[in-house]
Amino acid sequence: ENPAFGRAIGVDVGLIDFLATSDNLTIPRPRFFIDLQRELKLLQRRASRKKKRSKNYEKAQIKVARLHHQIGNTRKDFHLKVAHQLCDQADSIFVEDIDYRVMAKGFLGKHSLDAGFGQFREFLKWVCWKRGKFFAEVDHKGTSKQCPECGTEWDNNLSIRWHTCDECGYSNHRDVASAEVMRNRGINKYPRTIGERKLSADSVLSGVLYLDKCYAETLNREVKKPAP
Repeated sequence: ENPAFGRAIGVDVGLIDFLATSDNLTIPRPRFFIDLQRELKLLQRRASRKKKRSKNYEKAQIKVARLHHQIGNTRKDFHLKVAHQLCDQADSIFVEDIDYRVMAKGFLGKHSLDAGFGQFREFLKWVCWKRGKFFAEVDHKGTSKQCPECGTEWDNNLSIRWHTCDECGYSNHRDVASAEVMRNRGINKYPRTIGERKLSADSVLSGVLYLDKCYAETLNREVKKPAP
């Protein structure tokens, strides 16, 4: 396992923005299944009206399967591109240790499953390993109710999206503040062998430690898997 080193960031995922990082990067949540749900229902309705085991029934089922496959591939492609983008910006990445299976059973379960948080975390872990980055999970309890600057806890309603600390005056987006708490917890738990490094103008790490320039792509560019 790679040791913690270099530039560290925390990553907070959610249903409003797909993720927010301690660097103030926010990425909107795409709706892979929700956007195609109406089309999927139409295809399933057509398939249900066909005579079972007939040629037309098989053709209709293939169309449904292809759409499911398209949704899954689009989600996977998005997750891999975001994972590479995060690795472009940091050497050590810290995420929450949430059990997303429990989250998927709530009233927002469909949206949680559509975002695929569990799959994204596994892809991010794999990409970090392939690219020589450090990946770790930190305790998720209280990350959204703690000031990253002074550690003061507050009891704001989750509907309040902007946090201002009454003790130290720190002010930031709630999800970014949570990501900063995760970064702080990760740094405290996993001391780094090499300290902070600066981002270049194109938001990609540079320097002798950075050996991943072939993956320094933006989110809207095609990112290929690293060779085994």
